[in-house]
Amino acid sequence: MATPLSPQSGSSLSPFKTIAVVGLGTMGTGIAEVLVKAGREVIGIDISEAQAARSRTALEASTARAVARGRLTEEERAEALARVRVSTDLRTAADADLVIEVAPESYEIKQQIFRELDGIVRPETILATGTNALSVTRLAADSARPERMLGLHFFNPAPAMKLVEVVSSVLTAPQAVAAVTDLAVELGKEPVAVGDRPGFVADGLLFGYLNQAAAMYEARYASREDIDAAMRLGCGLPMGPLALLDLIGIDTARTVLEAMYAESHDRLHAPAPILKQLSEAGLTGRKSGRGFYTYEAPGSATVVPDALTPATGGTLTAGREIRSVGVAGSGTMASGIAEVFAKAGYEVVLAARSEEKAQTAKARIGKSLARSVDRGRLTAEAAAQILDRIAPAGSYEAFAGVDLAVEAVAEDLEVKRQLFQALDKVCKPGAILATTTSSLPVVACARATSRPQDVIGMHFFNPAPAMKLVEVVRTVLTADDVHATVREVCGKIKKHAVDCGDRAGFIVNALLFPYLNNAIKMVQEHYASLDDIDAAMKLGGGYPMGPFELLDVVGLDVSLAIEKVLHREFRDPGLAPAPLLEHLVAAGCLGRKTGRGFREYARR
Repeated sequence: MATPLSPQSGSSLSPFKTIAVVGLGTMGTGIAEVLVKAGREVIGIDISEAQAARSRTALEASTARAVARGRLTEEERAEALARVRVSTDLRTAADADLVIEVAPESYEIKQQIFRELDGIVRPETILATGTNALSVTRLAADSARPERMLGLHFFNPAPAMKLVEVVSSVLTAPQAVAAVTDLAVELGKEPVAVGDRPGFVADGLLFGYLNQAAAMYEARYASREDIDAAMRLGCGLPMGPLALLDLIGIDTARTVLEAMYAESHDRLHAPAPILKQLSEAGLTGRKSGRGFYTYEAPGSATVVPDALTPATGGTLTAGREIRSVGVAGSGTMASGIAEVFAKAGYEVVLAARSEEKAQTAKARIGKSLARSVDRGRLTAEAAAQILDRIAPAGSYEAFAGVDLAVEAVAEDLEVKRQLFQALDKVCKPGAILATTTSSLPVVACARATSRPQDVIGMHFFNPAPAMKLVEVVRTVLTADDVHATVREVCGKIKKHAVDCGDRAGFIVNALLFPYLNNAIKMVQEHYASLDDIDAAMKLGGGYPMGPFELLDVVGLDVSLAIEKVLHREFRDPGLAPAPLLEHLVAAGCLGRKTGRGFREYARR
C-alpha cells in the first residue's frame, strides 16, 4: 500500500486529490473555492442543509463573477462546479485524502467532529483544523491518530488572502506538515510554519493590539474615529483597530483573546470588558449591524451616523490668528515640519543652535522641494516661493514675533524643558508653544513656562511632508482656544488631526510598540522566525512592513526608549521591553542606521 504522504499514482498534484471541508460558513466556503479552482475534488459538509445550500450558491456566484472578469471560461466554471458536492453527512468525507475542519470555535464541537471522523476516514487521511484560537495539541491528543493532525489556518477572505499558517503540535508527524505545506504552495498561498499557541503568529500579534485599542476606547482616552484614523494614517494600516474588530466579529475576538489569556496570563490578552459587554448585548459588529460603529444593515460595510458620531461644523471656541510659525531644531523632523508650514503659505522661522545648522536644515528642505519638482508635483517657481518663506536663524531670539512655535529637538525631557524656558522668555504673549514629543509628558514642558495654558502637543510623524497624521495632545492645563487654534492649523496644513490626552505613547505609539515588543518575544522564545513573522503580518494583517523591518527602520534604541516609557507609565509587566531588544541595543545593533539590527544591511 502507498504511504499516506506519497503522491497518488498518475497525479502531478500533492497527495491531496480529494479534500473535505467541514463547516461551510464564510471561511469554509472560501477555502472550498480556493481548492476547487486549484483542481481538487471538494466535499463540502455542514450540519445545516440551508447553510450547505447557501455555500453552493455562493460558489456558483463567485465562479460566475470570475467568468465575467475573464478569469475563467464557462467550460472551466462548469468543470469546477462539477468537482464540488455538498452534504450534511460527515460520512461523505470517507474518501477524502485531507479533511479541513472550519466549525465554530468550540472545543466541544471540534472534538466531536474529529471523534466522528476517526471512525470514518482512512488511517492515512490527514486531519486539519482551521482554528485560530484553540489548542491544536489538545484537539490532536483527543484524536485516534494525533500524528496525522495539524492546524491549517487560512485568513478571511480565503480566496484573496495569501497567508496560510501551518501549525504543528509536538505530536504532528513532519511528513504531514511537509505535505500540507506543499499543498498551500500549490494553492498559490504563502505558508508559514508556526508552533501551537493561541493566535499562532498573525492573530497572536494582531489580537493583542486590537484588545489594547478597545481598552483605550473604553477608557475614553480617544474617540473611536480618532483611534482608527491614527492607526491608518500613522502606521499605513488598511483599517483602524475598532473597525477591524467590527469586521472580525467582537464575539470572535473575545473568544480568541480568552484563549490567549488562558495560555499566557498576560494582562495585555485579558479581553477588555467592553468586548464582553458588546458581545452579550448582541452588538457583535458588522454581522449584527452594530458594534463599535453602527451599520446600514446587518452584514453591511456602510457606517451610518449614530449618537457617538462627532458633530460636523467644527468647534464653537474661537481660535487665535496664526500668520507666522517658528520651528526649533535642525534635524529631519524639524526640516519636514518647516516645509509643511511653508507649503501651506505660512512665514516660517527655522531656528537652530547655530546659523550653520539652520542653513543646513534649509538646504535639506531645498533638496526635498527639488525632488518634488523632478517628480512633477511642484513647479520650480512654486518651490522657490516656498523656500523663500523659510528664514533660517542661529538663535531662538528670532521667534520674538511668531504666533506659533513648534519644537522638534532631541527626545530628552531636560533638553525640552530648557528650550521651553527659553521660548517662554522670547515669544510674545499669546503665542502658542507646541512640542512634537512622541513619548514625553507635554505637561512637563508646559510647567517649564509661565504660561502652561498656551502649551500643547503636536506630534507629527516622519517624514512630516508625506505623513498625514498629527496627534494633538492636550494637557489638563491647555486652554480651549489653544486647542481650537491647533486643530484649525492642522486643517490648513492639510493634516488629519486626532485628539488625545497627555499620556505615554499617545495613540499610535501606545498601540504600535507593545505589538512590536510581542513580536520580539516570539523570536526570543524561538516560536517563529523573523521572516515568517514579517510575512505573516504583511500577508495576514495587511501591515505595510513586518515588525522586524519596521523596528530596524525606526531604530532599536528609539524603540527601546519608547518601550521603557510605556512600561514606566502603565506599570504593566507585559509592557516590559523584551530582553532581546535590550541586548541588541547594548551591542550597538540599532537597525539600518548602524548596518545591523534584527537583520544585517549593506553599508552605503
